[in-house]
Amino acid sequence: MKTPLIIYWFRRDLRLHDNRALFEALQNGCPVLPLFIFDTDILDKLPDKRDKRVGFIYHAISKLQDELVKMGSSLLVLHGKPLDIFQQLQQQYAISAVYANHDYEPEAIKRDSAISGLLKSHNIRFETYKDQVIFEKAEVLKPDGTPYTVFTPYSKWWKQQLTEEMVKSFPSQDYLMHLYKTNPFHFPTLTDIGFADAENTIEPARIDENKIRLYHETRNFPSLNGTSGLSVHLRFGTVSIRALVQIALQLNESWLNELIWREFFMMILYHFPKVVNASFKEQYDRIVWRNNEDEFHRWCTGNTGYPIVDAGMRELNATGYMHNRVRMIVASFLTKHLLIDWRWGEAYFAEKLLDYELSSNNGNWQWSAGCGCDAAPYFRIFNPAEQTKKFDPQHVYINKWVENIHEKDYPEPVVEHQFARERVLQVFKMALKEHG
Repeated sequence: MKTPLIIYWFRRDLRLHDNRALFEALQNGCPVLPLFIFDTDILDKLPDKRDKRVGFIYHAISKLQDELVKMGSSLLVLHGKPLDIFQQLQQQYAISAVYANHDYEPEAIKRDSAISGLLKSHNIRFETYKDQVIFEKAEVLKPDGTPYTVFTPYSKWWKQQLTEEMVKSFPSQDYLMHLYKTNPFHFPTLTDIGFADAENTIEPARIDENKIRLYHETRNFPSLNGTSGLSVHLRFGTVSIRALVQIALQLNESWLNELIWREFFMMILYHFPKVVNASFKEQYDRIVWRNNEDEFHRWCTGNTGYPIVDAGMRELNATGYMHNRVRMIVASFLTKHLLIDWRWGEAYFAEKLLDYELSSNNGNWQWSAGCGCDAAPYFRIFNPAEQTKKFDPQHVYINKWVENIHEKDYPEPVVEHQFARERVLQVFKMALKEHG
């Protein structure tokens, strides 16, 4: 007779502390077997076999394994399609339930629905919990029951409804004695799953309270190390959102607003999954983009002749990171100056950003193009020279990334600002008027 056990499935919550579904699983009276799946449905789509995000995940689960082994348990790491893997696991073990935290992206919802169906057919419960956000799905609605589509009223409601109870931690770390006891399972190498070990340049999650306290003063200056550096940790759940909100409430409302923006975009994606491929404001899908491939290549490689844009793109290509203010500048430049479809830029960021999160990436690109759920009009066009004067006046950031700025090989501007501004206004006006 096999011993009944619970499987805890790690996904976007790669930590043992303050983990909601893990906490619930460990309370259940059965030994808990921790599982991580390298999902081939996701990995097979990644073109770069040195993808830094896969490297980050690998280092994070290696750390989990070290902690679990110390407790006489082990992480079971498997590689394949989750549906096939659960089909095999239910033959190997007497599984009474599978526990996981909610995931809100359209593909993840489909995957979880299929797995739930499979488990149900074998009388296995699939229990999922809210963990990566404070408010999810339809928890924040207008009085008439429809979702908010503008950030400011959403954030007001969010703050009004927040209670101490909602940010209380779930001390999963206190119940790890209920883990399944076993010798360490085979732990695959990155090569085993078809990837090469990219150097892990991401700092461990460190919450610098002083940085958060000063965030509203330093956040816009790319030469200062003035942002929290936690976005990638939030993305993969190596930190708890509840802990971060508690800190934000004490230290800085500006930073709290950034955490709320993240939830706002997740909620938009949940209620309006069409935004993955279509503009939130439908009429913007009628814009006739120029989509010049040579200009797109110049943007991707940081050779537009606009130093602040080029610095951002070179930083992204070298590190997988780009300062938030600069993300807005380069996105505005691609969509407004070059009239290239926001989806092209979004896909490039999706390939390169370490902290890539579908909802935020999509929401911010649509915001920059003027076609998203935002009250601001389409004629907001960032002037790169003005942005440089305001946020990198000494060119500290630019000189760090655009080393050839004073060399003969540094390109002439790909387009003249005033000309580009007039052109985009005309194109947008035409598209919106014709079908207004």
